Amino acid sequence: MPHPATSVPGRLPFVVRVLAAGTFLMGTTEFVIAGLLPELAGDLGVGVPRAGLLITAFAIGMIVGGPVMALATLRLPRRRTLVGALAVFALGHVVAALSGSFTVVLAARVVTALATGAFWAVGFVIATAAAGPRGSTRAVGVMMGGLTLANVIGVPIGSFAGQFTGWRGPFWALAVLSALAAVFVGRFVPRTGRRAEVSVRSEVHALRQGRLWLTFAAAVLIMGGVLATYTYITPLLTDRSGIAAGVVPLVLIVFGLGALGGTAIGGRAGDRRPMATTITAAAVTALALFLLIPLSTGPVATVALVFLMALAGFAVNPVVTSLAVRFAGDAPTLTSALTTSAYNTGIAAGSAVAGRALDSSLGPTGPALVGAVSAALTLLPLTALALRGAHHPRPRADANTSAATPASASSIESDVVPAAQKPPRPRRSSRVRHEDHVARR
Repeated sequence: MPHPATSVPGRLPFVVRVLAAGTFLMGTTEFVIAGLLPELAGDLGVGVPRAGLLITAFAIGMIVGGPVMALATLRLPRRRTLVGALAVFALGHVVAALSGSFTVVLAARVVTALATGAFWAVGFVIATAAAGPRGSTRAVGVMMGGLTLANVIGVPIGSFAGQFTGWRGPFWALAVLSALAAVFVGRFVPRTGRRAEVSVRSEVHALRQGRLWLTFAAAVLIMGGVLATYTYITPLLTDRSGIAAGVVPLVLIVFGLGALGGTAIGGRAGDRRPMATTITAAAVTALALFLLIPLSTGPVATVALVFLMALAGFAVNPVVTSLAVRFAGDAPTLTSALTTSAYNTGIAAGSAVAGRALDSSLGPTGPALVGAVSAALTLLPLTALALRGAHHPRPRADANTSAATPASASSIESDVVPAAQKPPRPRRSSRVRHEDHVARR
């Protein structure tokens, strides 16, 4: 892997953009099914509820398959893993597009989810390594921006195209684009040959750190809060805010733009002050969701709060992912996969609880209340993570660290950087230590 210093100062390596394009394609395939369910169900001869299993199967494949594939491909070169994941991803869409069996399409969805989990797990590691310590969070933000952009652009275009070509058209397009992405990954991702030194045991051993599980908990809670509300945002907009059904897609685009801006802000601010960024963003998310309950009777206030919820909520994600990869040290692949699983677990759990709240006496405001509580609970693992970091000594401010850690930054901010990334202190001679001791006396 080339040293990040070889890239243009202040600019991320091009490989990060290539990886972001891959996450864009995989994010599109995860969510585009929702807009194609009626056509797909009718063509395959199943009901819409059963066709919805295609979404559930993909989520389960991501939750379980990500860590499994991360370990299964551990000894393979990372570039080969990424190219192989994209190839399997493309093949899965070809099989689904050619099939008339719901069972085959369901199986193809599971396989593509496994490939997606492997791509994300390795892709996050490569992006953070290529960007270096000073740009790792920003690199993760760019990669996650590809996923967010999929909701803003990829999913609407795929759903719109499916109205004219049938559900198979978007599948063929995704197959071709992912094959093209595999070519770019093979061209621009640097060759690595030292991955065999990392064992499954070392990857699992890295999970013994308590602060890793704090980052996982934060990932589950923040995504559970935001997506619990987003999943059932339409009843809130139409039944309570009085927004016409035809305008709802525009509000969803506003949410997507907020999420895209949040990942960018979190990626930039999180490199310098990760804990301050995550704690502030989680608090603002909880506040926006709480305010959505009484203020959702007005359409303008509702749209503004939906944008703020997305902006603040998605600012947490790149920082949490980057911290998890840093904490894992030399064994980051499994940790990266588990972080992705944590996000999907939060989405699944939050949506399930929000669905029950929607059916309760709370009505359309139920999901927002569930989201607000979940976002507020995110402050617990984040605060615990900050307090754990405060027990470690602050690195010396010298020429090597001044650019990465400003003098005004708190000790908590510098403590989230692993010791391996801190420059070693020069050893002093016994005579100098003796003179210091005499001076102190």
